[in-house]
Amino acid sequence: MFESLRVPVIAAPMAGGPTTPELVAAAGRAGAFGYLAGGYLTAASLAGQIAAVRGLSNSAFGVNLFVPGIRSTVDLRGYVERVGREAARYGTEPGEPRWDDDGYSAKLDLLVESRVPVVSFTFGLPGESDVERLHEVGTTVVVTVTTPEEAREAAEVGADALCVQGFEAGGHRSVFHDDPADPCGGASYGLLAALRLVSAVTDLPLVAAGGLVAGADIAAVLTAGAVAAQLGTAFLRADEAGTNATQRQVLAAGDRPTAVTRAFSGRPARGLVNRFLREHSEHAPAAYPQLHRLTRPVRSASGQAGDPEAMSLWAGQTYPLAGALPADEIIGRLWRDAREAAHRTARRFG
Repeated sequence: MFESLRVPVIAAPMAGGPTTPELVAAAGRAGAFGYLAGGYLTAASLAGQIAAVRGLSNSAFGVNLFVPGIRSTVDLRGYVERVGREAARYGTEPGEPRWDDDGYSAKLDLLVESRVPVVSFTFGLPGESDVERLHEVGTTVVVTVTTPEEAREAAEVGADALCVQGFEAGGHRSVFHDDPADPCGGASYGLLAALRLVSAVTDLPLVAAGGLVAGADIAAVLTAGAVAAQLGTAFLRADEAGTNATQRQVLAAGDRPTAVTRAFSGRPARGLVNRFLREHSEHAPAAYPQLHRLTRPVRSASGQAGDPEAMSLWAGQTYPLAGALPADEIIGRLWRDAREAAHRTARRFG
């Protein structure tokens, strides 16, 4: 699938607003590939987005789903109190810290019925029967992995390709099993190390993800064996992205470090450092999606107030290098720069 792309660039699925049908369609028209972010959406909302993409472009596209995890039984009362104080600060109420499966079954049924060309999975493994259902309608199945052990498991359930995520990536880490004792949730490999380790245990096509914002980055991961590069942060400020205006301003300033935290969702994710992250990270339990639902009203109120200090400002480590342009121009520039970088490298070996 990805080996045939005219431009081996994938616009990553960014749940919660940044990914839009317009962004996905623009990527396809530019010769690249885009994913809709199925996470947090109802099946009906996702169906509307699929229809919108198909109305905007004839290019292939994909949909990403979150694999439901095991319900955490950790005591949340202390963290509920902390978030309650934050909610009062923004004139709102905390959300209900409930567990659910994000409507996984209904959305999977929709994707089978809709015959979406590619479906990727994050946070774990789809069941073998789920993979078989997708294969029966001609869908390519991609599983996001962070370690060679996860890669082996994904191959065993029938994945057609793997998205290898390095720790540089913005947003949630796609570890299968979140280790509460580890701030990063589990083994943390940089992208190049992860590519080498994963390629040693599987012959499946590999998509590289994590901290890629420039053409030279794409050339580097293609040289390292990836068939395509998946970029999210590079598109956060694209014209077609649905990124919150307050987050766009902070991204444009480019003056904050990033860090991995569970404070907003209960699952490790990389974002820009702000007050909420600093004050609550060490107290946040490993309880996803309970914390995601608990903090959502606070994050929303903070953004609406133009205050970035209680928002989940997901972004990769290299975010200051990403610009604000139409998506097709971002992709065109990336590919031109990637080819130039590859030619420079070739001359070194000449």
